[in-house]
Amino acid sequence: MSRAAGVEQGVNRRQFLALGWFPWLHPRHISLAGARFRILRNGHSNRRYLRIHGNEETARQVLERHMETHDGIAYVIESRVRTVVLQSLQLDPNRMFSRVGAEANLRMLNPGVAPERVRSALDVLERGREKLVHALTPPRGGLTVAMHNNGPGYSVADESESSDQTSLREPGNPHAFFLCTAPLDFEVLKTSPYNVVLQQHGPKQDDGSLSRLAVARGFRYVNLEVAAGQSERQREMLNWLEWYLR
Repeated sequence: MSRAAGVEQGVNRRQFLALGWFPWLHPRHISLAGARFRILRNGHSNRRYLRIHGNEETARQVLERHMETHDGIAYVIESRVRTVVLQSLQLDPNRMFSRVGAEANLRMLNPGVAPERVRSALDVLERGREKLVHALTPPRGGLTVAMHNNGPGYSVADESESSDQTSLREPGNPHAFFLCTAPLDFEVLKTSPYNVVLQQHGPKQDDGSLSRLAVARGFRYVNLEVAAGQSERQREMLNWLEWYLR
């Protein structure tokens, strides 16, 4: 082996060891347009976690505490408000996972906006979307868990009509529920004491959400919803999921 080849092999080995054994050398942030996510890593796991709305503070607190004792990679948006700014336009970050969904959301949140401004913003998303999607997609057989909080205007009832199956074990608390995209996960989750809906096919309209993307690409996804401020309930449901959903 030549000296140059030996040096190159040594550099490659050092790079490999750095990435594999020194987690602080991994990227600490990932961004798409106006959405910037802090990356939390713990151990080695095929689970991915997401907190995508900046105003859902309960979800942030529960997820950050969860990552102190559980393996996986979490992506936590660095924001305190629900929307992000993309080329001076407001956008719901959970509507940016498809061009169709992002366009509808941009037009809704920015009434009267010029079509060329919308097209320009959509082109920015197109150029950067796949990097974030790759990060949020779990390895084969893995699971992505999204943490959400809701208010009085949204509950499991809003998802039931467009779901393939439902299991309402707690109808008196409609703001706490799981939304999953894999039938086998639904079979497990419906044995829990919580509300669950399955959206294996989902609504026909693509709203640009991560759940729609999970259905389209065929990876396992669970959305864990509770009312804002209900941290103990969200922590309890997340722990149930971790224990039983293998």
